[in-house]
Amino acid sequence: MLRQSWVQPEDLIGHELRQAAQDGRDASAVQRCWLAAGGHLAPERAGASAEPVDPALRRLAESLLDELAALPSPLAADDPTQLASIKELCLDWPDAATGVTTEERLHAAWLGRAVGCLLGKPVEKMTIEGIRAIARDTGNWPLHTWFSEVGLSDELRAAYPWNRRSRPTSLAENIDGMPEDDDLNYPLLGLLLLDRHGHDFTTDDVAKLWLDELPAGRTFTAERIAYRNLLDGIEPPHTASHRNPFREWIGAQIRADIFGWTNPGNPARAAEQAHRDATLTHTANGVYGEMFAAAAIAEAAAGTTDVHAVIATGLSVVPPRSRFAEAIRFGIEQARTHTDFEHAVDALHAKYADHHWVHVLPNAALLAAALTHADGDFNASITNAVSGGWDTDSNGATAGSIAGLIAGTPKALPHRWTAPLKNRLSTTVGGMNGIGFDELAARTLKACT
Repeated sequence: MLRQSWVQPEDLIGHELRQAAQDGRDASAVQRCWLAAGGHLAPERAGASAEPVDPALRRLAESLLDELAALPSPLAADDPTQLASIKELCLDWPDAATGVTTEERLHAAWLGRAVGCLLGKPVEKMTIEGIRAIARDTGNWPLHTWFSEVGLSDELRAAYPWNRRSRPTSLAENIDGMPEDDDLNYPLLGLLLLDRHGHDFTTDDVAKLWLDELPAGRTFTAERIAYRNLLDGIEPPHTASHRNPFREWIGAQIRADIFGWTNPGNPARAAEQAHRDATLTHTANGVYGEMFAAAAIAEAAAGTTDVHAVIATGLSVVPPRSRFAEAIRFGIEQARTHTDFEHAVDALHAKYADHHWVHVLPNAALLAAALTHADGDFNASITNAVSGGWDTDSNGATAGSIAGLIAGTPKALPHRWTAPLKNRLSTTVGGMNGIGFDELAARTLKACT
């Protein structure tokens, strides 16, 4: 039987059982039924098991997924998805405002996003122990430059393999321009979205754009489920909730940048646009991830150089009693408590040990900690984010975008980071393969209103 990672019911149910435990739903009876029938729990670091599946087990999984969806969550009132409900809970929701940005600042943001993403690519999916061991063995700890396997022992190479897809393009000795990555594809799609529909786009517009321009094989987790749901005739926002256990993972957060970049000084509008984008694929805390990042980036895009004010602006559009807000506050607290960032990371991993490495909550906590501890410094922002593990390329990308905006100009970014990109981005997004970051900055500035 063909194994399709991230979409098979027998793999989704393990992730849904974990999600149920995290949002307070009592799924014990469903779990007993599933395990008794021979089902398995969620793979720790992959999207699917490699075992053949009995068709009867798949049918049971589909039935149990629907049963799980009907279980009420006691946290629902603090974690709403509807924008009106979110605003009602956000007592510090920012006022509508206008601001300006510059092409230089946007150029630095695009470069920062690419650099942070590329730094994290070879260690994506690797454990925190592996990241530290490899970096130490190659003289790169604390992390301060690209990962390399030059000087890496055979023992560690075998114990902690690089990300198989990324290794040929993202190790120091292999970098030749910016390779394709979903963390860069989504800002490109966002730019196309604004070009075609303007800032009044709808969630349906996002869905149609994906079907027109985004290859299904370039989607993962919640995005792949939503894509499948669209092809099955399910319409937004149900695409985000139907048999989608990844709806509170990080996928929406990596799509936020374009809405922040093009709404400088207007975090409220950036967050509202992020909400329309996010609800195609995510609910609740998954949606807050994109809203938080968009609002924070909008604040930085207007020239705010105080990263702590930038983070506070992001928090202003997140329900204060939500688990996402708690994660941001916890990350800030650990960064302020520990002089050594490694100790802050240890505290984060202890708290979120039961979460998948792609879930939005641990990654949001790490992003907040990385930015807080770096205090606006570009080098520290991206190396903190990547050295903390979990979704390394996504966290590096968002940290790099914000720190790039704070730096304000490409010239403020160290040459060792930007030179290997060669002002060239590879992508399968239509008409943009090989585009330069300078051209992207100019097009992004044009999309600002």
